[in-house]
Amino acid sequence: MLVNVLLYEAGTESEGIHSLELRGKTVILMFEDKDDAERYCGLLEAQDFPTPSVELLTRTDIEAFCIEAGYEARYVEKGFIPSNDEERLMISPPLSNLEVGNWQTNDNSNDNLSSNEQLEDIKKR
Repeated sequence: MLVNVLLYEAGTESEGIHSLELRGKTVILMFEDKDDAERYCGLLEAQDFPTPSVELLTRTDIEAFCIEAGYEARYVEKGFIPSNDEERLMISPPLSNLEVGNWQTNDNSNDNLSSNEQLEDIKKR
């Protein structure tokens, strides 16, 4: 199954995936619907956050990437309606964002590959 994820600087050495910090856990959103993913990008842009691109990848690859990197993957179904504040962040980004200047040096993985290299490997599959 293919899902839409939000990538920054896709296809470059500094490629990164959009994430949320929820209760101390890094969460990667996987959107079923491309329109929902693009809407989320627009909301990020409206907050003066760097605008990611929407990329189509397999759900199993993203979930495997998240497991390897110590992240949590969350699937956002088309027409998803949140039932609480935490779920609301799956369709609308938080009002404040973390600084992105050092995301490349953050190594949450015990593997020899960085998160960027893992993402690139997934995209080649």
